[in-house]
Amino acid sequence: MSEQGPIKVMVVDDHPMWRDAVARDLAESGFDVVATAGDGEQAVRRAKAAAPDVLVLDLNLPAKPGVQVCKELVGHDPALRVLVLSASGEHADVLEAVKSGATGYLLKSASTEELLDAVRRTAVGDPVFTPGLAGLVLGEYRRLASEPAPAPGTNGDDPEAPRLTDRETEVLRLVAKGLSYKQIAERLVISHRTVQNHVQNTLGKLQLHNRVELVRYAIERGLDDE
Repeated sequence: MSEQGPIKVMVVDDHPMWRDAVARDLAESGFDVVATAGDGEQAVRRAKAAAPDVLVLDLNLPAKPGVQVCKELVGHDPALRVLVLSASGEHADVLEAVKSGATGYLLKSASTEELLDAVRRTAVGDPVFTPGLAGLVLGEYRRLASEPAPAPGTNGDDPEAPRLTDRETEVLRLVAKGLSYKQIAERLVISHRTVQNHVQNTLGKLQLHNRVELVRYAIERGLDDE
């Protein structure tokens, strides 16, 4: 993304002073703040119009909760990266955010430098979590992946099951191993955008909605062990 100009960011928070301060810090550091919003309904509407690369999202929003905003927007555009910036470090909130499609989760106690670094890393698909939360989330990824939850049209015995190309399968296997899109691009010597395209195509073929479901699909089929 950085090769194509500044990273486009949108800030969603219901506290105007906090929202403005975060937007100002991002803009002063070279990010392109394309929109802000103060409630969930506004966030969904403006994000679809502004098409940010990264959504910096508070969970506690009026009109529509942050997890619902995340779910709708990632479902609308699987390439969108969502960094939750929340006052809550409750495990249930963190896991709910991840399940709804968030790429990372940072507490509001983070420093400005930590926030800026987190937005940069989120933009390239790296999962960024406040220290202490990363292990929790990885454990949840594994637990979710081990639960039998076949999505429509993804039955392994179904002769009509969608066929993935060799490259899509290769990308899927690396996603299941926990590699970021940037790391996958370097491993396969292809562009970051090409990796994103393969993931989006795979999500569409398998009728899945986000990275959590994709990891679960891949691990169910043993792709992470190959």
